[in-house]
Amino acid sequence: MSGELAGFTIGVTAARRAEEFGSLLESRGARVVHGPALRLLPLSDDAELRRASEECITDPPDAVVATTGIGFRGWVEAADGWGIGADLIEALRHGRLLARGPKARGALRTAGLPEPWSPGSESSAELLDHLLDGPLDGARVAVQLHGQPLPHFVEALRCAGAEVIEVPVYRWTAPADPTALENLLGAVRAHQLDAVTFTSAPAAAGFIEMAGSRGNRDEVLAALRGPVLAACVGPVARAPLAAANVPSVLPPRYRIGALVRALCEELPKRSPALPVAGRELQVRGHAVLLDDEIRPISPQGITLLRALADEPGRVVSRRDLAEALRCAGGSADEHAVEQAVARLRSALGAPQLVQTVIKRGYRLPLEPMREPPRCAEPS
Repeated sequence: MSGELAGFTIGVTAARRAEEFGSLLESRGARVVHGPALRLLPLSDDAELRRASEECITDPPDAVVATTGIGFRGWVEAADGWGIGADLIEALRHGRLLARGPKARGALRTAGLPEPWSPGSESSAELLDHLLDGPLDGARVAVQLHGQPLPHFVEALRCAGAEVIEVPVYRWTAPADPTALENLLGAVRAHQLDAVTFTSAPAAAGFIEMAGSRGNRDEVLAALRGPVLAACVGPVARAPLAAANVPSVLPPRYRIGALVRALCEELPKRSPALPVAGRELQVRGHAVLLDDEIRPISPQGITLLRALADEPGRVVSRRDLAEALRCAGGSADEHAVEQAVARLRSALGAPQLVQTVIKRGYRLPLEPMREPPRCAEPS
């Protein structure tokens, strides 16, 4: 077997670190389809960012919130470019430092700032609760934004009496060329993917927004509530999906590596192995795992196998199999079914796995795995 994810096709919506993420999935055998749902626009020349930086230098904040590592590093790099980087770091040094997660915490350390406080959940909600636990009336709080405004976060601080300096380091926007994302959405609608991954809330929101703009929102969401697994790196990335009533898988640790491991555990469980004709058969996205050996199968063959595996051991009529092919966009007559079954048997290399029941249809003959012969006990 060539990896825990062999035979599965996984969509990646990330814009950043997509190559690294895809490589991790491919190293475990997955086929990867990349369709970035957004693009990152740095604001290193933005007047608003410079104004916020100078405001922090003129009147240093009492608290500084770093929400992302890339964002905080970008802020410091932009300030260095304007010749005020050292002044900015010195101004931030005297405030209470808070980081949403380990990457933001690492960026603060790299900048030479003291160890910040960070929530165990890596969530903005816990970070906000921590801030609100202390006195904020009249305090100045600098909040580094992470691609989108944080209206609820900022408003809660202002309601507590704080003066908030919003620091917009970068912003998310739609991809310059939406073709790859449109192809990814089409694959989701056609159930050609086993899973779609989301590593940021803007990516999840952009994915749903693009589906809506193409008139396919309901179909895409229905697929994500059914055969296509949604997998998110953490609760923040999951929020737009949860708002659309789409369930998703989260890793125990909110990291890309942990997300890959979660997929390695979850996807095989969604395709249980069946004892068929004395062999172990597991239908995956674009292949079959047969006794720990991956065998590529055509889309038509996978459609037939899924229809048979939905009722293992029971006969499925040619008419019902033709309807399954039609729904998957293929030919829809019984002769086409016979041809597709012949090709499927050839691809499996084991014709007995798909049994013909004369005048009725086809079935997967459920039979227990054959036990290896035991040696006789010495007398």
